[in-house]
Amino acid sequence: MKFEFMQGHRKEFKVEKMAQVFGVTRCGYYEYLNRKLSQRDLDNQALLQGIKEIYKDSRGTYGSPRVHAELKRQGKACSRKRVSKLMHGEKIQAKMRKKWKVTTRHSKKTVEIAPNHLDQQFRVEEPNKVWVSDMTYVWTKEGWLYVAIVMDLFSRKVIGLGMGDSMETDLIMGALRQALYSRRKGQDLMHHSDRGCQYTSKEFKELCCWHSIKLSMSAKGHCYDNAVAESFFHTLKTEEAHLCNYRTREEAKSSIFEYIEVFYNRKRLHSTIGYMSPVDFEEVWENTGTLKVV
Repeated sequence: MKFEFMQGHRKEFKVEKMAQVFGVTRCGYYEYLNRKLSQRDLDNQALLQGIKEIYKDSRGTYGSPRVHAELKRQGKACSRKRVSKLMHGEKIQAKMRKKWKVTTRHSKKTVEIAPNHLDQQFRVEEPNKVWVSDMTYVWTKEGWLYVAIVMDLFSRKVIGLGMGDSMETDLIMGALRQALYSRRKGQDLMHHSDRGCQYTSKEFKELCCWHSIKLSMSAKGHCYDNAVAESFFHTLKTEEAHLCNYRTREEAKSSIFEYIEVFYNRKRLHSTIGYMSPVDFEEVWENTGTLKVV
């Protein structure tokens, strides 16, 4: 470890000084530099290169579990512990997560609340059976950009997206209409959300009724009832939005759209669906008609 440190900092400090501090000889250091690398060292160098490429492709969002899963997908045999050790040695780590706030406003009016039919049953066996929805906001120098999504709980794919400068009902209705346009709605489709006033509005209920969608809403005070949709926004903010300094809402819209459509839906590995991307997960299901996740 001493010689490795000296090699890594030889441009900053004199070799003679570092050898004195660590109590080693310069001769020993130069022997270390000239020694023949073992096969294990060569394998680690090749593996580390693969790790760095995967980490870069993930936009710096992958920790060792997802990096290890991607290496396995590429046919590279290695243990997760080995991957973790190599990443730690190179100070490669996933982007830090920040706290965030729930944004939907609960209605103060007396409205009819749909029962919690979902009841935290987040494992769904087929696509287009349960969709979950939520909304949040992202700061730009022009002001807040409000974002609403609809996600298929089966594959965790975002299938509807609405963005605008207001958190009115039109925002979530736009996201739902996009989902309905892009998907073949299954029979007995359920839509789950929290009790925000947008989701309890007359307009939104009429839209769901028109398309024969069964409404489900989180129980009062139970934040985990819509955990999957809320978790998505946590991911979006910590992996993309919080790392950007958006000048305009249009800039934020472009960034968020690209993150979801290019990276999240098609590339990002999800642990809950067997370390596959949502698009790949659905393609496997369509080709086989069944898919079990361990």
